[in-house]
This record gives sequence, C-alpha cells and structure tokens, in this order.
Amino acid sequence: MTTKTAPAPEVVDVEANEVPVTNAEQAERTLKHYMYWSMGFGLIPLPLVDIAAITGTQIKMVASMSEIYGIKFSEHRVKNIVTPLVASVGLTPIAAGILGSLVKIIPFVGTAIGALSMPVVAGATTYAVGKVFIMHFESGGTLLDLDPKSVKEYYQRMFQEGTKVAEEIKAKEEADKSKKSV
Repeated sequence: MTTKTAPAPEVVDVEANEVPVTNAEQAERTLKHYMYWSMGFGLIPLPLVDIAAITGTQIKMVASMSEIYGIKFSEHRVKNIVTPLVASVGLTPIAAGILGSLVKIIPFVGTAIGALSMPVVAGATTYAVGKVFIMHFESGGTLLDLDPKSVKEYYQRMFQEGTKVAEEIKAKEEADKSKKSV
C-alpha cells in the first residue's frame, strides 16, 4: 500500500524579500524606483538634457511595467501616449518644467533655481504616467488600446497627487541631509 504525502508548503524567505507579490505591487515598486531616478535627473545641470533623461526614464518605467504585466512593449506607442498625457496638465506645469530646465543656462543661480523646481516636476510627471499605466494594465488593457484622451482627467489628478508625493520626498531628503551636516 502506497501512501501519498501532501506537497510541502511553499517556504518563503522573508529575509531575502522573496515574498510573492501581485503585479500591482510590483508595478508600484517600479513606479517608486523610477520616480526617484526622474527626480535625480531633474538635478542635471545641463538644459534640456535633464528633460531627455526624465523622458527616457519614463519610457524605461513603462517598459518594466509592460514586462510585469506580460504586455508587448513598443517605445513608439509609449511616446505617442505619454506626450499628450504630459501636455494635458496645461501650460503652467509644462512651462515650469521647461523653464526650470532652461534657467540652468545661467551660471550658478540658474542651476540653483532649476534644482528647486525640476525634481518635483520630474517626480510628478513620472508618478502620473506610472499611475495611468498601472490602472490601464490592471484593467486588462494593453499599449494598443490606451487612448490618452480617455485617461486625461485621471492623469491630471495623479499629477497633482504626484506633486505632493514628490514635494514630500524632496522635503524628507533635505531634512535628512541637514541632519547629516549637523
């Protein structure tokens, strides 16, 4: 007589961070990771190079999220989605981002002024772009059926939320920095 044994329960090494997570949780971690990178790229002292780096970071973020959700990635399609989304927040935030980049032309003072505004704008746009793609992918969408017009209001809300998140991150970093210098 043979006895069947129950399969051993899956052992999860919590210390090694091998806890299984959902696609949404992985995408949120990815969003946070790329948001920090975008904010850092906002500090690049060269005008427009910062914007190129931030845009590239957002495209890489969407590529990573596409992989998480098993969705075929197309850089061309992502650019065609992201550009109208970013433009949908209106002229003021876009102008602030471009001005924050261009003001870096002015030696010393321009770099300081750009360092005040660009990280927050970069973080907010990256946050909003990531949130739009997470929402869309979670609802079963793909890059082929994401219409920027249909998510414009959601993007705008997420941009406002992202601005607050980026400001909090920046304030925390500045506080940590001042503690270290004391």
